[in-house]
Amino acid sequence: MEEKRALVRRMFDIAVAAADPFAAVSRQIDKVAPPALIVAFGKAAGNMANAALVRFKGTPCLVVTNYENACQLDNATVLLAGHPVPNADGATAADAVLAAAAAADGPILVLISGGGSSLLPAPIDGVTLDDKIALNKLLLSSGLDIVQMNLVRQQVSRIKGGGLLRAASPNQVTSLILSDVIGDDLSAIASGPTSAPLGTAAQARAVLMTAGLWDVLPANIQTHLSKNSAVPDVLAATNILVGSNAMSVAAMAAAAPTATVLPAIEGDVKQAAHRICSMAQQGVTLWGGETTVALRGTGQGGRNQELSLRIAKEAEARGWDNWCCLQGGSDGRDGPTDAAGGLVDQGTLTRIAAAGGDVDALLANNDSWAKQVCIQKNSFYIVYCIVVFLSAPKLC
Repeated sequence: MEEKRALVRRMFDIAVAAADPFAAVSRQIDKVAPPALIVAFGKAAGNMANAALVRFKGTPCLVVTNYENACQLDNATVLLAGHPVPNADGATAADAVLAAAAAADGPILVLISGGGSSLLPAPIDGVTLDDKIALNKLLLSSGLDIVQMNLVRQQVSRIKGGGLLRAASPNQVTSLILSDVIGDDLSAIASGPTSAPLGTAAQARAVLMTAGLWDVLPANIQTHLSKNSAVPDVLAATNILVGSNAMSVAAMAAAAPTATVLPAIEGDVKQAAHRICSMAQQGVTLWGGETTVALRGTGQGGRNQELSLRIAKEAEARGWDNWCCLQGGSDGRDGPTDAAGGLVDQGTLTRIAAAGGDVDALLANNDSWAKQVCIQKNSFYIVYCIVVFLSAPKLC
């Protein structure tokens, strides 16, 4: 079993290395003309900015990232903000980004990574920051996928859906984008600040109504989305994808040529666990994707940790033995926890029970990060960092 656990951990490390923000930017930076300004935002913003500054030393640089990924960079202003729930620091940072883009005198290099949407709340007129915070909390617990969430977010933002590009006009904008969206729709990554909007207010309204969220929305957002609004014009930008989930899966597959590679796994985490176990083959099975969790409890956890537990239950129901499975996020965070994901095997449920945990109760409460689950919490570390390689979040 230790050999199996080491193997799945090695596969995960290969996937993380393929998504390394510094390397991803470095591979593409020669395609970029010398900029007058560098703007980086997202959970990988510090590392992406560092790579750009190696190439364009001395260029003014504005970085916005989450508190946990705080860093210091020469000749850069680093602003910290809330993620996954927006806050006042993020609103201040968004204003700073828009102002810097508008004041730039020449080409702008924009570095975008996952989390940028929450980190830069820029409410439109008539919508308050508290309105946006309430909306984001509803979206995060709704079970909607990231594209649907970002379609809604774009409608109430001055920066999303091409808003940053409009603020930067007439400056030329080049964006290097690290995707956290399956399918790599550039309009959905960080809610598409330098891309065309995903849709209209009417389409966003339809998504919210179908999800049963319309009646609990802040009144200001209901009012705005009820207006007839066309998709705004979006100016031309050069958007370059530098890393993605698919690239990480391909790197794992190259290192394990006999492995079975599954199609991207998306949707409800319980259904995802069933599909994964139904398609898994003897030997190594690899997949990427992004599941969703509809929050019904008050516990703490993340989609990867919950998927781990549900796979453990599914495997037990199928009578499997001598197996192990790892799910993790290459950004080092799984929900509002210090874990990147989960590593489970045929002994996981027995160990949880011995620690006094009830797996069914824990899952019902969305409590995959509970101490009864994470009894081996300090056993594994992933390599993920901002400027230099440091030991960081743990695997639950």
